[in-house]
Amino acid sequence: MQDLYTQSQPFSQGHSVDVNKVLRNTYAMLALTLAWSAVTAGISMAMNFGFIVGIVCSLGAMGLIWFALPRTANSTAGIWVVFGFTGLLGLGLGPTLNHYMAIPGGGGLIMQALGGTALVFFALSGYVLTTGKNFSFMGGFLMAGMVVVIVASIGMLIASLFGVNVSGFSVAISAVVVLLMSGMILYTTSDIIHGGETNYLMATASLYLAIYNLFTSLLHILGFMSDD
Repeated sequence: MQDLYTQSQPFSQGHSVDVNKVLRNTYAMLALTLAWSAVTAGISMAMNFGFIVGIVCSLGAMGLIWFALPRTANSTAGIWVVFGFTGLLGLGLGPTLNHYMAIPGGGGLIMQALGGTALVFFALSGYVLTTGKNFSFMGGFLMAGMVVVIVASIGMLIASLFGVNVSGFSVAISAVVVLLMSGMILYTTSDIIHGGETNYLMATASLYLAIYNLFTSLLHILGFMSDD
């Protein structure tokens, strides 16, 4: 824990960034938070939380990453913020997983989405770590893409309230999110190895969000393809 806290401190000017330590701490924290969110998702499923509770938990998680993490990322408090953020997202995921588990073949769809997410993450991370390519140029594109997705999602929600069938459009959005999250994995990993991101907590949050959204989007696409 002390090593994690030390690494979260900002590097002073003139000191070289220990990329290997940042990577090691980021992946260690990422593994812990993924395991923790799996536990909270299991709790949510066991308690049969509804979608309203899931939405509230997800909104709480977003509040932590937007407002609390930037202020605590350079202290031990940031560690607990990251665990709170990932735990809440796990709780918020429970109702969705229960929905898929209730349909024929739903468990298989979840496993396929998990496998696909793991394959994409390890393949893209491995590519960046092996080649050392710099993907910093993707930052603006990824930001613009997320803004478009958010606006399109709001429009889709409004349309659905008026009874418009938006299932095909929602799958298209999920496909775009898969591409954007893949780009985010490339961008964040590249940012770490080139010294652009020296705070392992911020890097963990970015990679976790990419994995989380990649998984949920793949699950949505697979569910649509299976007519469920």
